[in-house]
Amino acid sequence: MISTNQFRSGLYIKFDDEIYVILESQHHKPGQRGAIVRTRLKNMKTGAVLDKTFRSGEVVGEAYIEEKKCQYLYRSRDEYYFMDNTTYEQTVITEEKIGDVKWFLKENTEVTFVSHEGVILNIKLPIFMDLKVAEVEPGARGDTVKASLKTAKLETGYAIQVPLFINNGDMIRVDTRTGEYIGRA
Repeated sequence: MISTNQFRSGLYIKFDDEIYVILESQHHKPGQRGAIVRTRLKNMKTGAVLDKTFRSGEVVGEAYIEEKKCQYLYRSRDEYYFMDNTTYEQTVITEEKIGDVKWFLKENTEVTFVSHEGVILNIKLPIFMDLKVAEVEPGARGDTVKASLKTAKLETGYAIQVPLFINNGDMIRVDTRTGEYIGRA
């Protein structure tokens, strides 16, 4: 069991017989009443985000999760193949289950599987990934009247806004949490 006073971002809890990850938590003391903890929770099965308020000191179940490092191997149709770095076992995950993580997967990328009782809940990517620009429209010289960004398609198929000086074949660094351009690699 875990107290609401110990809540922090990234903590996995068991609440209403579901596994949630805490996205945000904020302690609040309204006037003379008791303190409360406002949280933003993400259901790990459905992906739904829930805003929930707990009383300070309330107790919820802690979800025991396991993290293991795996390496992304390849994609075949709508299945993604991963290999456990310690046992060399292969795991197959469907495109539907993998979600938006697919836009940042490159062969041989090391990821972390987060699982609960043998069920994979989440796939953690490195925070920054270096990806190659597959196609981009050429930037017009001196075109600074509107925003100085253009759309580029990366080697994984992800479309991203990049500065005008980025060309086909350039390697760029992308933040996998937000999907935004960080800089050249």
